[in-house]
Amino acid sequence: MKPLAIVLACLCLLFVIVVVLGWSDFSGSYSTSVSDAPAPSAASLDPGPSRFAPELPQAKDYPWLARYDARETIAARFAAPNGYERVETEAGTFARWLRHLPLKKAGTPVRLYDGREKGDQSAHAAVIDIDTGESDLQQCADAVIRLRAEYLFAVGKADAIRFNFTSGDRADFARWRDGWRPSIQGNTVRWVRSAAADASHESLRRYLDTVFTYAGSASLSAEMTPVPPAESVRICDVFIRGGFPGHAVIVVDAAENRRTGKRVMLLAQGFMPAQDMHVLVNPSATALSPWYETDFGDILRTPQWTFRRNEWRRF
Repeated sequence: MKPLAIVLACLCLLFVIVVVLGWSDFSGSYSTSVSDAPAPSAASLDPGPSRFAPELPQAKDYPWLARYDARETIAARFAAPNGYERVETEAGTFARWLRHLPLKKAGTPVRLYDGREKGDQSAHAAVIDIDTGESDLQQCADAVIRLRAEYLFAVGKADAIRFNFTSGDRADFARWRDGWRPSIQGNTVRWVRSAAADASHESLRRYLDTVFTYAGSASLSAEMTPVPPAESVRICDVFIRGGFPGHAVIVVDAAENRRTGKRVMLLAQGFMPAQDMHVLVNPSATALSPWYETDFGDILRTPQWTFRRNEWRRF
């Protein structure tokens, strides 16, 4: 029996050795497969650029400026009212561009085109840092035209810059840029190629002065789209009374109360005579000023003009 016991003991020892070595190999290979697996790349974890990515304005977005200071903008100057959050804006849109319009230093007075201070300084909460020009041209609707054209120029959409004269004739910057100029006799407009091609910002400003001369609130109101009353007010919407005289203000920012769904807006204008564009105070709600409730009923009261809801337009 002794030899048999020895054999059995050897067999048991061999079994133990096989089991231990086999498990070690298995666990080692498992450990290696996990530790050596490639880590997910940054690209695989990155969801990609968002349409609502953090807003990073640059000087090139406001080409009339020598220097752009992101600390002196509508977004930086005016916090949303308590309980409200600014509505999201998509990168590259007119809405985001308006929200980041540059402002002059707090306390700056509104000046007329000839450098004199405006007589009534009570209407503005801030002065927008954009030139008026040296002539009495950039007035009410002209300010809206100017902002729209500057945005399109800044984002590389200069071919889309076009406005109608009061006569109904269309004035395209693309045509102006190629050297064509309007020849106007009475209500007849002919375009004549009489200048060198020029796609510069200076050329845009000369084009706009011509538009300011022959267009206004009546023509701009007619070419914009009426907004149904059930819609929510958006940044870049316009309230405009087409007439002689008429007036226009543009929504340059908006915020929403996430709990109640109510919205508020900031308004900006140019005025007569031509003067600095400015963000308006709210004369009807000083505690909310300069913000305005978008649910204003049938009448929108601003410091120097009253609009009806059916005078609400959109580009």
